Order: sequence, then C-alpha cells, then structure tokens
Amino acid sequence: MATAEPRISTSRSVFDQGKKIARGLRRAPVIPLAIIGLIVFTATFAPLLTPYSTTKPSLAERLTPPVWDAEGSWDHPLGTDALGRDMATRLMFGGRVSMLVAILTLILGGGIGTAIGLFAGFYGGRLDSVLMRIADSTLAFPIILFAILLVVTLGASMANVVIAIALVLWARYARVIRGEVLALRERDFIARARVAGCSDLRILLVHLFPNTANTLLVLLTLQVGWVIIVEASLSFLGAGIPPPTPAWGAMVADGREYVDTAWWVSAFPGVAIMLTVIAFNLVGDWLRDALDPKLRQV
Repeated sequence: MATAEPRISTSRSVFDQGKKIARGLRRAPVIPLAIIGLIVFTATFAPLLTPYSTTKPSLAERLTPPVWDAEGSWDHPLGTDALGRDMATRLMFGGRVSMLVAILTLILGGGIGTAIGLFAGFYGGRLDSVLMRIADSTLAFPIILFAILLVVTLGASMANVVIAIALVLWARYARVIRGEVLALRERDFIARARVAGCSDLRILLVHLFPNTANTLLVLLTLQVGWVIIVEASLSFLGAGIPPPTPAWGAMVADGREYVDTAWWVSAFPGVAIMLTVIAFNLVGDWLRDALDPKLRQV
C-alpha cells in the first residue's frame, strides 16, 4: 500500500494536467488559427493551387469582376487586376512574400534583440545603460522614414526591407527580454548555478534563455502582424518589394485608380492584410494568457 500512493498521486497529477491542457485547447481561437492555417497553406502550395502566372498580363481579361458579379467568371473567382492578372493567384503569392518577410525579419531582429536583452539584463551596469539608450533611440526613429532612406540609398529589394524592419524591431525584443532577465537573475537557481561554478555563458544559455522562451514566443506571434503592416505600408509607398513581385501593399496601391470601377483590386489585398494581422494578434493574446500561470488561473 505504501508504494501505491505515489503512483495514484502521479496518475492524478498527469490526469489533472491533461484536463488543463484540454481546457486550454477548447479556449483556443479557432477562427484565427484557421485563418493563419489557410494563409500558410495557400502561401506554401501556391504554385500547385493555381495555373496562372503572377506577372504575365492578359489585357483581354483586364478588370474582370469577381465570380458573383453578373460579368464575373469562374476562371477568375476573385476577378483580375488592371493588367488582367488573376487576383486569387496574386493574393496567394503575396501571402508568401508577407510570410517570408515576417519570418526573416523576426529571425534577424528577434535574434539580435534577444541576445542584447540577455546580455544587458544579466551584466547590467554601464553596458545595460548604453544598450538601452541605443534601444530607446531606435524605437523613437520612424520605421517608415528609415526604410525609405535605406531603399533610396541601396535600392528596393526584399533584403533591404527585411534589414530595415529588423534594425528597428530588435529594440522591442531587447527591452522585453532585458526586463525578464532582470527579474530572473535574482532567483535562487541562478545563485546556485554560480556556486556550482557555471560560466556566464552557460547561465545565459541554459538557465536564463529557456525561462524567457514563453515571453519570446508570445512576442514573436504578436510582432508578425506589426511586420506585415510595415511591409505592406512600404510596398504601398513604393519603398518595399519591387514589382512585378506580388505584395499585398503594392496590390492595394495598384487599385487606387480603380476604386470606383474595380473595387476588388484594392479591397481583397486590404482584407487579406486585415484578417492576417487580426488573426496573429488574437493568437498572440491567447498564447500570452495560456502561458502565463496567473492569467491562466483567471
């Protein structure tokens, strides 16, 4: 009987944990997750989902309305733009561009910002002060103006867009991660690691970084929407992804002259931007609540 108690206790603990996980999954934002899944799926398999080219014009079919319009056609369910290019095709490939820019920017900017936040929070002192003043100056600089200056200097390209956004984005990660590290470095397990003879690098990578993973995951999810908006804004202004590569912001700009006669040219990419940003923000909020024990109890 004495040996049975721990097994019962352990099984109950696992069962309770499973119930909590199932409860969290039931509260998951199904619609936002479905939207994100649809965008990722169409962006990944876009070449297999459409027979049309994103760049080849077809002037005979220019400004064809969506299929539900009396003049619409099932050949182009979402209509065509001013050059006769299929809107659905360009939306799918535009989603691929937005996701690629977001992933590369978050890896570059998030990686640099996380490393700076870890070092600034762990070592403190003059290093912390200098790095945080640089971060404050970066956050105060307008991202759109900075990106336009960079594009004018180096030329419009996806690489320059990624670099421009990442050079501003890192400061957000540095600020948040530094705050987490300031609280964690005073904990008992860090003191015990020092007593055990762990090096600073080991403490940073093995003890501090994993404890910031939840915050980093939430921040990554929330920043996807911000990156997509910035990239779309730059493309709208002509300082982002150069044509003829489809980009949602550039597609909105292409339809400005046809708002009265061909509303779908601007409306569909605008709706795609809106739904994507809202979906990632809602998923980020859900992750924040799910990963924070205090919020999860509420």
